Amino acid sequence: QVQLVESGGGLVQPGGSLMLSCAASGFPLDYRTIGWFRQAPGKERDWVSCISTVHGTTRYADSVKGRFTISTNNAKTAVYLQMNSLKPEDTAVYYCAVDHPLIDCSDPEAFGSWGQGTQVTVSS
Repeated sequence: QVQLVESGGGLVQPGGSLMLSCAASGFPLDYRTIGWFRQAPGKERDWVSCISTVHGTTRYADSVKGRFTISTNNAKTAVYLQMNSLKPEDTAVYYCAVDHPLIDCSDPEAFGSWGQGTQVTVSS
């Protein structure tokens, strides 16, 4: 059974950092595209970042470029999102998603497996 579990969310002050984790069970993350998305209340789900475990390439939305870093562990069993210099507008539920190698990793409709999400709140 495919399962993705996010963790690491919480409350942080502006300028602070958090690292989100996405643990995969039931399937390996080799030869996959893994994406991070977020959804704020009343808004659509937005793409944040993605990584290809085929080529090791990464991509970031302009809103997080230079502040967030996506990575995997060596065993390819988890994906991480290091978030630095957090802003109030980063507040959202963050989701990880996995699928076979994708051409467009920014399209949430392209991903078939999703985690349950983890809340990130940036507030003073």
